[in-house]
Amino acid sequence: MTSFSRITGTGSYLPPRRVTNDDLARDLAGRGIETSDQWIIERTGIKARHFAAPDVTSSDLGLEAAKAALEAAGRSAAEVDLIIVATSTPDMVFPSVAAILQSKLGIAGCPAFDVQAVCSGFVYALTVADAMIRTGSAKCALVVGAEVFSRILDFNDRTTCVLFGDGAGAVVLEASAEPGILATDLHADGKHVGILCVPGNVSGGSVLGTPFLHMDGQAVFKLAVRVLEDAARTTLQKAGKTDQDIDWLIPHQANIRIMEGTARKLKLPREKLIVTVDEHGNTSAASVPLALDHAVRSGKVKKGDTLMLEGVGGGFTWGAVLLNY
Repeated sequence: MTSFSRITGTGSYLPPRRVTNDDLARDLAGRGIETSDQWIIERTGIKARHFAAPDVTSSDLGLEAAKAALEAAGRSAAEVDLIIVATSTPDMVFPSVAAILQSKLGIAGCPAFDVQAVCSGFVYALTVADAMIRTGSAKCALVVGAEVFSRILDFNDRTTCVLFGDGAGAVVLEASAEPGILATDLHADGKHVGILCVPGNVSGGSVLGTPFLHMDGQAVFKLAVRVLEDAARTTLQKAGKTDQDIDWLIPHQANIRIMEGTARKLKLPREKLIVTVDEHGNTSAASVPLALDHAVRSGKVKKGDTLMLEGVGGGFTWGAVLLNY
């Protein structure tokens, strides 16, 4: 009897337009806003990010990542019986990006829905897919994180517009007789809504509030390091594992200082930390699967390795997944 779920393929996609810190600094200078490559790198570790073309949507990015993951898993789209997309930047108010992606894959009939937990979205989505596979509701799930955060950035605010980028990552999660996902841990605390949000909505054909991202960077930083350590330790305890069992830490790629701080608290050397934030920026729900796919395809992550995936984001949401790859 298959009572576990296991990742059998990974994929990712970045839009072609790469924007370096120098590129961004020149654009912002035209708005009378001063920043520099050195200023951005010192505070975030980010060197570049990718921005999608105006007519490219989250489902477009997700489709490319999904195709790559399916190919890696040796599966066809027709074999998928569950689609979950984690995103905060959907193509439209409704239907879901997952439903649109289902159509673009040329399949129909299986459940398809979005998960909205911002930068923790992929960890949430993977946990839901694992639960559905364990209960027999699905056998072959496509779990995607896809974002076009460039659409919600205020380019008059240098503290936020330099941080984010667009992209998508995906995994195929299949029923397995051997353990893949070992343990998960999810949390949220709605009293922190105001520290990271896009406080706008559509009403009567207009936007009420603001359609731009707002973030209290200091508050997010302090909360993120603490909750990421707590989630990791709880997940390890659930799985009967310790810090020493982690081969690779793949956290949400938000800020190199948060990532390195989490690794230190888990007593992990810098060499066990997967870092892509330098080239991708913060891609929200796409960041963990993007980093995972790059680590797999570069040969760092190998079959049998134990991975700790972590996410923390607006809501305030956070969580972790421990798995054998």
